[in-house]
Amino acid sequence: MTEVHDALRRTLGRVGAWTFTFDGRAPDVLADDVRAIEAMGFPTLWIPEGGGSNDVLTNLGWALGATERLTMASGIANITARQPEVLARGAAFLIDAFPNRLVLGIGVGHEYTTERRSFDWTRPVERTGAYLDVMVAEHVTMPPRMLAALGDRMLQLAAERTEGAHTYFVPVAHTAHAREVLGPEPVLAVEVGVLPGLEDATARATARAWARHYLELPNYANNWRRLGFDAAPDGDDRLLEAAFAWGDPSAIAARVREHLDAGADHVCVQVLNGADVDDDLAVLASIAPVVLGV
Repeated sequence: MTEVHDALRRTLGRVGAWTFTFDGRAPDVLADDVRAIEAMGFPTLWIPEGGGSNDVLTNLGWALGATERLTMASGIANITARQPEVLARGAAFLIDAFPNRLVLGIGVGHEYTTERRSFDWTRPVERTGAYLDVMVAEHVTMPPRMLAALGDRMLQLAAERTEGAHTYFVPVAHTAHAREVLGPEPVLAVEVGVLPGLEDATARATARAWARHYLELPNYANNWRRLGFDAAPDGDDRLLEAAFAWGDPSAIAARVREHLDAGADHVCVQVLNGADVDDDLAVLASIAPVVLGV
């Protein structure tokens, strides 16, 4: 499998971008957004499928069609949003239309979205494994697949059944642990929230407000607790400093480098400055030359 893993590393590149820009933006504006990110030089753009997102396959196809070289990655396609055969065939269609430009991040999501879709939250690792089984049974050519993973069992499933793992809202210590669990071959793609150009007090307040929702979710809170952090929803300063990077571009680049040194193959930066999407895209452009040079 090493050839497959190495090909995925080349496809993703060392540093990419991660954005919620697809939530609530008009189609023509989104096309401009992804073209702008491509022009910044990022090789890969990650987009989510949250509770309020459009269908991720639709978003991926729209972005691929609007750009020429940009690799699109789902962070993540939720297994409760569609049947596995639908995801397998939809992804196969997109990779046939846009060869070598799609990475399929897949994940179990959260308890509240699962129950809202009338699924039972129990046994998430087993449900994810069964979902992958059905995808494989479709016998179609799919893009590289990665699993959203925090805990050891999901990381192990990612290593055994897909090309690697995608982690989100994690400290460098988790990246080192994830690499140990995955072993040397699977690809590890790590999201990092960044707040460039904000002074310390503003950055902490913005980061704390952003983190609150995630720390109310058991899987994220438990992951931080396993690593020895206080995971109260307000987020203590130690957690904020470990989760986010702020300040000048060199400080952002330093955090990216820490994750790479700890075992990440790819780091995708998400600007969280808290203004609006247009401002965040401008901030992303301002740090692109520095972080892409890591």
